Amino acid sequence: MPVHNADIAAAFSEIADLLEIQGANAFRVRAYRNAARTVNEYGRDLASLIGHGEALPKLPGIGVDLTAKIEEIARTGHSAFLDGLHKSWPPAVTALLRIPGLGPKRVRILYENLQVRTLADLDAAVRGGRLRQLPGFGPRTEENIRRVLAAHLTKAERFSLAVAGDYAQALIIYLGALPGVERAIVAGSFRRRRETVGDLDILVTASAGASIIERFAAYDEVKEVLSRGTTRASVRLRCGLQVDLRVVAQESYGAALHYFTGSKAHSIALRRLAQARGLKINEYGVFRGRVRVAGETEESVYAALGLPYIPPELRENRGEIEAARAGVLPRLVERAELRGDLHSHTMASDGHDSLEDMARAAHTQGLSYLAITDHSPYLAVTHGLDPRRLAKQGAAIDAWNAAHPEITLLKGIEVDILEDGSLDLPDAALRSLDIVVAAVHSHFNFSRARQTERILRALDHPSVRILAHPTGRLIGAREPYDVDMARIIRKARERGCHLELNAQPDRLDLADVYCQMARSEGVLVSIDSDAHATRDFRHLDLGIGQARRGWLEPRNVLNTRNLSELKALLRGGRAEPVPGGAR
Repeated sequence: MPVHNADIAAAFSEIADLLEIQGANAFRVRAYRNAARTVNEYGRDLASLIGHGEALPKLPGIGVDLTAKIEEIARTGHSAFLDGLHKSWPPAVTALLRIPGLGPKRVRILYENLQVRTLADLDAAVRGGRLRQLPGFGPRTEENIRRVLAAHLTKAERFSLAVAGDYAQALIIYLGALPGVERAIVAGSFRRRRETVGDLDILVTASAGASIIERFAAYDEVKEVLSRGTTRASVRLRCGLQVDLRVVAQESYGAALHYFTGSKAHSIALRRLAQARGLKINEYGVFRGRVRVAGETEESVYAALGLPYIPPELRENRGEIEAARAGVLPRLVERAELRGDLHSHTMASDGHDSLEDMARAAHTQGLSYLAITDHSPYLAVTHGLDPRRLAKQGAAIDAWNAAHPEITLLKGIEVDILEDGSLDLPDAALRSLDIVVAAVHSHFNFSRARQTERILRALDHPSVRILAHPTGRLIGAREPYDVDMARIIRKARERGCHLELNAQPDRLDLADVYCQMARSEGVLVSIDSDAHATRDFRHLDLGIGQARRGWLEPRNVLNTRNLSELKALLRGGRAEPVPGGAR
């Protein structure tokens, strides 16, 4: 079976998990996690390069040892080092780390004292009341684990939008190259840009007689064919992702695309509108009696119901149909409208590339300004900048700007919000910067009241202009911390601060509902890559998708402004008011 970058990354992630349970050096664990991320996000298939006799490229943070492991996995599908770890720690043990409240130390205690090796073992131990007997546990911890475990065990497996996107792109290329295929498109929640995807729905139009279904079932990533007919099939890929394929007639393409894009709530609302007009709408078209009156395009489907086209990202039945009927649908922000990026890292802290390389990559991505916001010193593992190193970086930024008019670098910092809401650098250092991005990186378990007050105090600091990844979530790994976002958003409005939409695939933070809330309160959102390497600027596309789900127009986004407008806003100026977030 072929080995893909995702397979190599999964092996490195599992190695990191097992080393962490083992109590290995934190920097060694981090090296494997960074390698997993680097490999997963690399644009070319590494196994394919090796198979064609090409040398592996120099990847940031990956030395001789990790390169050799990549080559081994690419050639054999296995890692001898990981196999060795499995002899000490069963692979299922790593799943325990996905349960909030179970860090590596507790997982090891459970393994050694209660022989807990799987989630089922943990469930049995919780039900038997055995956790509270262990050092470092107790009734309250046991109850918390019981609650999150129950939610975890009943949750269907979902894939991040970025991971699903990699598989979707490869499938579309494969299907599009088949004889007779006219077009292929991914529908479903993926097309609506939901942050996680349960399965992929793919529509294909093809000339008569094309053997699409058979060729689809023969795709080399298919592990299991779940069902197969003349115009549809369902398969499960080796990664566990289910893919449903439907071959549709050209005259029904728009109706089928609308039907399989969803959401269910949006589709039900449209069917009710159709019924009120004496029409019937389904995956084959829009009908008056037996006569098809629309369906070849999605635009025709909406027009038959007296509506303008509604973008897929809005189709959640959250007011988009009413807005369409009233003629006030938002003109959603597009990637080309981003002028800059206000959150990025270099190798001065925990990034992989130099300041100069990051600047050039941002310019290549069409940006005209980039804020360099390396970490402050609080978290030792990030190698953050103290005032002396921050000043030295500022001088380097000045030198760059003097020699490179094509893109402007802004002096910034991602400063930690400490436990009491104070900031991790002295005021004098912060005042010297163009932009201060404040972030919570610790004490995620504070109560709602304490977490909210902590962040409100940070927003009151005169130098703070952006609140980074405002809820601290890691999709599928860490729940958002408990915070009153309504109060945070209103404080941001009061102070002339802005909220970040962090476009990292495992964050996508702000959630879409909070984007809508910020829009309605007139608070600008900054769509940022949080780039730690030159390749990470592509994540801005994911941020745009999330912003569109949150109804954001260009005027609602901070970094659609040109540099002079941006600087005025960063000095505490106010954006032009947008009553209710309307156009």
